[in-house]
Amino acid sequence: MATGELTLDNALVFDGWSAELTETSLFVRDGVIAELGPAVTRAERVIDARGRTLVPGLIDAHFHAYGISLNNLEFDAGPLSYLALAGARRLRRALHRGFTTVRDVAGGDPGLARAVTTGLIEAPRYLYTGPALSQTGGHGDARPADYDICLHGGHMNEVVDGVENLRVAVRERFRRGAHAIKIMASGGVVSPTDPIRPAQYSAEEIAAVTAEAARRGSYVAAHAYAPEAIRHAVLNGVRSVEHGNLLDEPTAALLAEHGAYLVPTLAAYDAMNRRGEEVGLPAAGRAKNAEVLDAGRVAVERAHAAGVPVGFGSDLMGDLENDQLIGLRLQAEASGTLAALRSATSVNARLIGRDDLGRIAVGARADLLLLDADPVSDPAALWDTARPRLVIRDGTPVPEDGRVLA
Repeated sequence: MATGELTLDNALVFDGWSAELTETSLFVRDGVIAELGPAVTRAERVIDARGRTLVPGLIDAHFHAYGISLNNLEFDAGPLSYLALAGARRLRRALHRGFTTVRDVAGGDPGLARAVTTGLIEAPRYLYTGPALSQTGGHGDARPADYDICLHGGHMNEVVDGVENLRVAVRERFRRGAHAIKIMASGGVVSPTDPIRPAQYSAEEIAAVTAEAARRGSYVAAHAYAPEAIRHAVLNGVRSVEHGNLLDEPTAALLAEHGAYLVPTLAAYDAMNRRGEEVGLPAAGRAKNAEVLDAGRVAVERAHAAGVPVGFGSDLMGDLENDQLIGLRLQAEASGTLAALRSATSVNARLIGRDDLGRIAVGARADLLLLDADPVSDPAALWDTARPRLVIRDGTPVPEDGRVLA
């Protein structure tokens, strides 16, 4: 739990939504913004933010702590102890980039979450779904067609078929502290045996999952690319569509009508296109990636035009993780910098049901990112890692290499 007090003086503030930035000061007590205005309480620790811009801590709504490779078998069948250690490092790096909250939508467990909440590891706030649910031969089924093996309980994916089996699997995830449920509702780029476009899981199976989640006051996120798969998911109760690269205008209107979110992951396809050979993406995966690469930007434009709430996610596996901030640049190119900022702050906060995150207001958690310039007029301040930034998580500045860049 955060303790102590902090004052930030004279910052130009983006509150998470407003187009107009305001110069003001903040007083933080015990991890919460307690005062906001031209004159606030003076803490023992004061940071002079004059000439810099304060934005809410960024939220990545499609993160994979255990995504250490593009080889599904490596992270689904490898030792969990190694995945947890590697995942801790991936989480720390994300925090230092400015992401103070991540939603892990395929993996995570109570042990890693406990390490975060107790401060054992330096990390963003960590919300996890547990292993994603996949049908046999679906996107989460890592078995190549010519491998005669059984793999039903991976660390990032679990193959579960049938309504009753899915009900049990969902209930088990919530028993283990899951924030939400993830399903695979279409094929994917790195999965070995499925085409991208067709819908996966039956209507009855998806409806059973979403009904169980709703009874827990939660929701379902679905991996889906093509209109037929997106419609199939949303019409059966899915709230959060992940990727959605092949979204068309009628399906965007359906998302808006049902209040569903789109979480684009433009960074992943750009990184696999540029660096796929470097990280061992097979030829079949590179071909599938080419099918969705350029369409992702168009999908974001269509979703905004239809009034769909558009979040932000990265979905970067293995060594591609260091392209996380490039995702903000790509989304800004598709929707404008202000919209991209909203996506990674207030929109994602609404998606995960946390009105105390993604905004700068009295009563909000003091998860903050101090940049060296106004990112609306100087967007590179958001993603240029060579430029100084100060990350504040729960009211506490995060040290960079043993020092605080204040």
